[in-house]
Amino acid sequence: MRLFRHIVSWALALFLIAMFVQATIHPLPNPPEGMVKFFDPPGENIVFQTIAAKSGISLYEPAGRVVVGLLELVAALFLILPMTRRFGAFMSAGVLGGAVAMHLSPWLGREVPVSLDPQNTATDGGMLFMLAIVMLVSSLLLMVVHPGSEERN
Repeated sequence: MRLFRHIVSWALALFLIAMFVQATIHPLPNPPEGMVKFFDPPGENIVFQTIAAKSGISLYEPAGRVVVGLLELVAALFLILPMTRRFGAFMSAGVLGGAVAMHLSPWLGREVPVSLDPQNTATDGGMLFMLAIVMLVSSLLLMVVHPGSEERN
């Protein structure tokens, strides 16, 4: 049972780390425009610009985007090490809880536009919302599954 918990803990942690890194710095070639927190020009990130426009709070873009990106990378760093993994899971659950809350608010909505162009009404069909829910559930599950210090020995 201990081996199973270690394997599940590593699988969940690596999934969350990959998703956080992909959303903040996107190491893959040709990232989609407006979807990378650290490399989008100010006012170009679709999610945070939509929140800023609908809420009327201009602080969301780019300051909010950078703060959320930094929190995601710090959570990913905590998730790498087994002794800080549970804290990283708590931190990622907090960030992802905020993401789900934003998707449920009228400021963002469950379906995110794929472009900032007002003529383009296409949305992602709720894929980003579903990813936030899957990642939140993974974080919560990691808090429970990750073996405590007494079980690691």
